[in-house]
Amino acid sequence: MKFQPELLISLRKSLEINKSEAARRLNMSAMGYGRYESGEREPSFQTVSFIAQTFGTTSEYLYGESENMQADAITILQKDNPELFALVQAIQTKDEVSKRLFSYYKKLCSPNS
Repeated sequence: MKFQPELLISLRKSLEINKSEAARRLNMSAMGYGRYESGEREPSFQTVSFIAQTFGTTSEYLYGESENMQADAITILQKDNPELFALVQAIQTKDEVSKRLFSYYKKLCSPNS
């Protein structure tokens, strides 16, 4: 697997952020991030996974193994968003809660709402 810098650039542009904002979101220096985009440096698999998670894509996309930019998983940390974490946990464990929430969701998303 070889990291594809042009896909990182495409992803950043799709998020409508500049290089320094991308670096800030990844908690790295702008220079270090720039080296990934220019291909001067190849990130480790762990770093690619972190970039993918932070920017809502997959490591497969960043390696050029998939054309789909959309993430196939979402990580929710309890310490970062306890309410959302509790909601997802309730959906996973309580069938009745899940049915009711999805019913509300469908009503909220319908064009007639």
